[in-house]
Amino acid sequence: MRDTALALSDSAATFLFADIAGFTALTEAHGDEEAATLVADFCDAVKGELPAGAAHVKTIGDALMLRIPDPGQAILLGLHITHGLMPGHGAPAVRVGLHHGSAIERDGDYFGAAVNLAARVSGVATGGEVLLTAHTAALVPELEGVFYESRGREALRNVREPVELFAAVRTGEASAGQFPVDPVCRMAVDPDRAAGRLMHDGTAYFFCTLACAGEFARQPERYELSS
Repeated sequence: MRDTALALSDSAATFLFADIAGFTALTEAHGDEEAATLVADFCDAVKGELPAGAAHVKTIGDALMLRIPDPGQAILLGLHITHGLMPGHGAPAVRVGLHHGSAIERDGDYFGAAVNLAARVSGVATGGEVLLTAHTAALVPELEGVFYESRGREALRNVREPVELFAAVRTGEASAGQFPVDPVCRMAVDPDRAAGRLMHDGTAYFFCTLACAGEFARQPERYELSS
């Protein structure tokens, strides 16, 4: 992966942020205790998959910050986190953003423009998506089983110039999540095992629990645009 025209500095690394998309909605729908348990399970699962040399820097609410020296390994880990770590019916939709660059280390934490940019990239990713900067993609132009979809130039908060972004996608997979998402709590739902299914304005919505289906039925206008 290091055979590239762009040299990788030994002091630089890929900073990866992963969090549960729609966590506030999930908490409102299923309660604090279930949401907290889900976050703990998510964090433990990610930490158990870290490649050699990678580090869990910190947890911020439902988000994890990781430092991974090799950008190729970081991209593959991001894809594993979003599509392979907590798969199936009732799993949360996870989003990942990453950027490779240098940062300053202080007491085990990292600071700097590269870290800030990685966090901003994560913030514009959707559930089930791995977003990375063009700079990071250029460091690993050929990654087996992976291709990059352009997302164009994005204006990011507190970043001076728009940043060109790409989504990393496994060959043969759609860039969106494997299952439709419950519009109320944002959990992935297997249509064959959905607790509820409702049609609204010609669109089918699937639900992980009857409580979510009932909430949607009471006020569909609150959720239909975010589905």
